[in-house]
Amino acid sequence: MNTRGQLAEDLACQYLQKHGCAIICRNFFSPYGEIDIIALKDEVLHFIEVKSRAKDEPLYAVTPSKLQKIQQTIGFYFQKNPSDDLAFCIDVLTLKGELPNCQFEWIQNIIF
Repeated sequence: MNTRGQLAEDLACQYLQKHGCAIICRNFFSPYGEIDIIALKDEVLHFIEVKSRAKDEPLYAVTPSKLQKIQQTIGFYFQKNPSDDLAFCIDVLTLKGELPNCQFEWIQNIIF
């Protein structure tokens, strides 16, 4: 991971913790792809994709192909970590602007 990506994920974790999340895992890998952050808040597992851009809109980097890989990786995660009683959702946390002085936007439950 590049330095900007690592810093963005570090800042994202700090942001999430300030908003009541417990970080369960970072950089969870599967044969299908990676999930940047897995966090728990109010008994809901949040599978979080972190995107940062200095000038462009970071949300545009989350493509349908990326979402499909995230969904497949979530299936792999639950195979390895069975959890029948927890709800889950897919989120995107964007960081726009120069790090660390950036704007955060946490978009929760982007797809079903």
